[in-house]
Amino acid sequence: MPELPDVELYLHALRSRVVGKVLRGIRLASPFVLRSVDPPIDAVAGKRVLDVRRLGKRVVLALEDDLYIVLHLMIAGRLRWKSPGHEIPGRIGLGAFDFQDGTLMLTEASKKKRAALHLCRGQNALREHDPGGIEPLAIDYAAFRDALVERNHTVKRALTDPRIFSGIGNAYSDEILHRAKLSPLIWTRRLTEEQLRRLHQATGEVLSEWVTRLIEQHADSFPEKVTAFRPEMAAHGKYGEPCPVCGDPIQRIVFADRETNYCATCQTGGKLLADRALSKLLKGDWPRSLEELESLRRG
Repeated sequence: MPELPDVELYLHALRSRVVGKVLRGIRLASPFVLRSVDPPIDAVAGKRVLDVRRLGKRVVLALEDDLYIVLHLMIAGRLRWKSPGHEIPGRIGLGAFDFQDGTLMLTEASKKKRAALHLCRGQNALREHDPGGIEPLAIDYAAFRDALVERNHTVKRALTDPRIFSGIGNAYSDEILHRAKLSPLIWTRRLTEEQLRRLHQATGEVLSEWVTRLIEQHADSFPEKVTAFRPEMAAHGKYGEPCPVCGDPIQRIVFADRETNYCATCQTGGKLLADRALSKLLKGDWPRSLEELESLRRG
């Protein structure tokens, strides 16, 4: 799922292409992608785009007459910039937003069509799409700490809860926790003052660095491959690969269809966290350290 840095990359690419331009209309390949009924889809035709902004992990196009287009890409939804009037691709195409100079295409490379398009009128209606999390790049330490410890969750869950923090998901929470040298399973109310400050600093650093890196990598081109797995990442998607800090292999926790990656040496004092896939294979004989895991593998 595109997260804060990825959505900011989309916004950067969209500003020069659609802000100040008239939206000629919206074409839908799948009627199910439109999740609202009022205002009708024809209401945005002929309206000028005044701004593009991020609302959590959502892309928002602000139009004349207090109209808003809200795009929630979910896991597999992506945006593409094509030539004017470009045909919507048959298998993955969901819809197209037509401008004089180009077409903004909404696609989804998944059989589970989860991406959503909403149209709304007015700030109050727009706020209904806001999960309520605070902006992690716009808060001081005190606000960050208070939001984190208001409820007692694992720190991984707290970082990825859109009601607590805006725009952080599975990928960048792994990177933040690796930078902060914290276990993903530590409880928020057990964090020390020093750990909380370290986490606040890591959150700002990681997100800011990735926004800058992605924009610099794409320059003026429209991002064609937005992914949660990037070679420069330290932990996320790096299971079995060497940690860039200590060189020991990155570990994982598998739950349902999600995977959390961490470095046992850097983040958990060498302790392995229970992984459902491997512990089931070992029938509960779960190793307690990297050394025990390596001996099991050799055996």
